Amino acid sequence: MSRPPPTGTLEALRRLLGPQGFIEDAGVLGPLLVEPRGRYQGRAAALLRPAGTAEVAKAVRLCAEAGVGIVPQGGNTGLVAGQTPHDSGDELLLSLSRMDRVRDLDPVANTMTVEAGRTLLAVQEAAASVDRLFPLSLASEGSCQIGGNLSTNAGGIHVLRYGNARDLVLGLEVVTADGQVWNGLRGLRKDNTGYDLKQLFVGGEGTLGIITAAVLKLFPRPRHVQTVFAAIPSVDVAVALLGGLRANVDDALLAFELMPRLGLELVIRHIPGTHDPLPAPAPWYVLIDLTTSRETAEAALAEVAERGLIGDAVLAANPAQAKALWLIREVMSEAQGREGGSIKHDVSVPVAGIPAFVAAGVAAVVDLIPGARAVPFGHVGDGNLHFNFTQPIDMARETFLARWEEVNRLVHDLVIAHGGSISAEHGIGQAKRAEIQRYKDPVEKNLMQKIKKALDPLGIMNPGKGVV
Repeated sequence: MSRPPPTGTLEALRRLLGPQGFIEDAGVLGPLLVEPRGRYQGRAAALLRPAGTAEVAKAVRLCAEAGVGIVPQGGNTGLVAGQTPHDSGDELLLSLSRMDRVRDLDPVANTMTVEAGRTLLAVQEAAASVDRLFPLSLASEGSCQIGGNLSTNAGGIHVLRYGNARDLVLGLEVVTADGQVWNGLRGLRKDNTGYDLKQLFVGGEGTLGIITAAVLKLFPRPRHVQTVFAAIPSVDVAVALLGGLRANVDDALLAFELMPRLGLELVIRHIPGTHDPLPAPAPWYVLIDLTTSRETAEAALAEVAERGLIGDAVLAANPAQAKALWLIREVMSEAQGREGGSIKHDVSVPVAGIPAFVAAGVAAVVDLIPGARAVPFGHVGDGNLHFNFTQPIDMARETFLARWEEVNRLVHDLVIAHGGSISAEHGIGQAKRAEIQRYKDPVEKNLMQKIKKALDPLGIMNPGKGVV
C-alpha cells in the first residue's frame, strides 16, 4: 500500500495542475469515492485532473518520488471497485476527464486516435461522423470513458462479432509508473518488432500504467440491422439456435443475448414504458441482431422455426421498435435492483457448456438459499453470463446480501469446474481480488507478479487491485 502524500507533494501537484486540475472539495470528491453498487467506498487525499499527457507524466513522477498511490478513474462505472480508492485516505484519485480530444480520424485507414477521457458514446459518434463504426457497446456508454474501457478490457453486446476491447485497439500512449511517456500510437495492422506492449496495459486495470490515448479500429457501418426478440423453451435450445444461425448467416450475427422470463417480468414491473413484446409468456427469450436485409432475416428465422428452435417471435419493424426491444435487455440489472437485493456474477463458460452450468448453478444456489430467484442473462453468444440472483420474496434485503461471498464461492467453484472464468468482462478490481487468488494458476500468477514488479516496483499504480 502507498504512503500518505507529504504536504510538499500536494503543494507541488497543486501548482502543477492549477485549480481545475487539483481538487480537494468534498462535494466534488464524494460521488467519485463510491462505486455504482455501493459495496465499496473509499477516501482520497485529492482528485487530480490533468489537462494533457505531459501533466499526467509530471504528476506521476511527483507521486513516484513520494511513494504515493494513484487510483485512475474513468467514468466511475466499473462494477468490481477497481476505480475506487481504499479507505486509508492515502491515495490520490486521477481522472482524465479533461483529456477528451479526437487527435486523428482516418476513414481510409479505418482508425481513430482519441484521448482516454472521451466517453464511449462520443467515440461512437465521432466514428459515425465519417460513416464508420466503433463497435464497443455497453449500457453505460454515455458515461464510461474509453481509457477505462481499455484498462478493463470491456466486453459488451458485440463481442460475438468484433471481439473485446483488446481486439479493437492498435496502439496506445501510456504514462508509466515512473512518469515516462511511451508513445505507442501506431495505427499499423502489422508490427512484428517485439513484445506487444499495449496488451500489458489493456485489461491491466491501471496497475501497470495510465492509458492516456489510443488508436482504435473502425469498421464499415452496417447498412441494415434486423432486431429479433424470440421465445424459446430452454437454454439448450438457445445454444442450438445460436449454432443454427451461425450456419446460416454467420458473418451477419451481430449480437445474441439470453434472458429469462423472470428478468422480463422485473423489467415490466419496475421500468416505466416497457411491455411484453409477445402475447404469451415463455421460459426464456433471445434478443438477436443480424446485419442483413429484412428478407434474409425472415428466411433465417423461418428455417430455425421449422426446426422447432424458436416459438413466437417479433422482428422489429423500425429503429424505434428495435430500441425498445434492446431497452429490455439494457435495464434488466437496474430492474433487479429495484426489486430488492441482488447477488451478481460476471462469468464465462464454453458456449456448449452453458446449459449444464445454468442448471447446476441455479440448483446449487436455490438449495443454499431456498426461494432465491435466478435471473441469468447476457451475452450467451460469447459464453458470458451475468449469473444473478434476486432475494427470496420473504427474505429481507440485508439478510440476503449478507450471503454474497458464500454464494460467490459456490458459483465460482462451479464456473471453474465447467472450464470457465470468474470474471468475463468486469475485471478483478477489489471485489474479486481474494477470489482470484483461489483460482488463478500459480505459474500464471507468478508471471503476473514479475510483470508488476518490473513495471511498478514501488507499487503505486492502483495499489491493492487486480491479480497482484
